[in-house]
Amino acid sequence: MSKKEQTAPQDANAIDELNDQLTGISQKVQENQRIIYIATGVVAFIVICVLVYIYAFRNPGIEKGNDEIGLADLELMQGNDSIALIQYENIASSHGYSAGNRAALQAAILLYQKGEYQQALDYLGKYSADESFIGAAAYSLEGDCYVNLDQLDNAVKAFKNAIAQSDDNPSYTPFFMLKLARVYNAQQKYGDELKVYEEIMKEYPAYGDMYGIDIRKYLERARLQAGQ
Repeated sequence: MSKKEQTAPQDANAIDELNDQLTGISQKVQENQRIIYIATGVVAFIVICVLVYIYAFRNPGIEKGNDEIGLADLELMQGNDSIALIQYENIASSHGYSAGNRAALQAAILLYQKGEYQQALDYLGKYSADESFIGAAAYSLEGDCYVNLDQLDNAVKAFKNAIAQSDDNPSYTPFFMLKLARVYNAQQKYGDELKVYEEIMKEYPAYGDMYGIDIRKYLERARLQAGQ
């Protein structure tokens, strides 16, 4: 038998194996392509859904909410507090986004002014306090509601939140700290009250003179009551 005849079957087998390997690779590529096509289709579907939500629902919802809260603001500016309150309550209940969020806060303010403190708290619970000053003011209003409801422990928490949210503002942070100190005084926690006044004197020394408040007088009173 010649050498050529001996190697031919081996070459044929090698070619068959190579074809099998290429066929397997081709099938895997086709399977991967199907997966890629499916994944791409899913992503495209998600993108379409997001765009539909934004342009068909979210943006029109935002515009409608802004239009409605503008009308409520107009009623409030004209002194029609009762009408404005009803509108703010409706917006807070039926709209999300910034309009619904601000409407909840506006409703809470008007309810507080009417002496309806629990209802004001209910709307404050719907308000998201993100912005530093307005958020801090909302927490302070929450504290005022709790004070009027004689829930002083909750008032302490609310005023502490207001202080934390106010971002060390030299005009507003000490104001919220004074509210906290007065709650401590009502709770007869004179040591805690004293610490608040000492912190105001240390961190915001110009605040008392700026607003005509004798912080040192309150500090000395708290020190006497604390027995120090």
